[in-house]
Amino acid sequence: MGGTRSWTWHMAAAVVLLFVLGMHMLIMHMAGTGHWFAPYGTEPSSMRNSLFRDENPFFIFAYILLLGVALYHGLYGFRTIVFELTLKPATEKAITIALAVIGLGLFGLGTWAALVAHRIALAGAGG
Repeated sequence: MGGTRSWTWHMAAAVVLLFVLGMHMLIMHMAGTGHWFAPYGTEPSSMRNSLFRDENPFFIFAYILLLGVALYHGLYGFRTIVFELTLKPATEKAITIALAVIGLGLFGLGTWAALVAHRIALAGAGG
């Protein structure tokens, strides 16, 4: 049952990933044409436009969501590919634990970075 649940989460993460990554691509590559999320000129990745997005809690949530679903989808997919090698159960368990620790560590680091960027933007880029 656990495998089916994990696979279902893997597929759900793919759907969320398509949506959130699509929004990210739209904002970063099309925002300059309509000034939707780039009110300060046509370059969405300029410092002022980046700070504009980092001030908004919605974007911080979206960044963290994108990070979480991408990590889960990627690491679970990698785990599934590695398990095709028909390893010993102890090795599979060790790989699962290692990938979980790596994923949680990267998620923590990315979440911390997003929250720090939010605080910097709220402080007016003064740090």
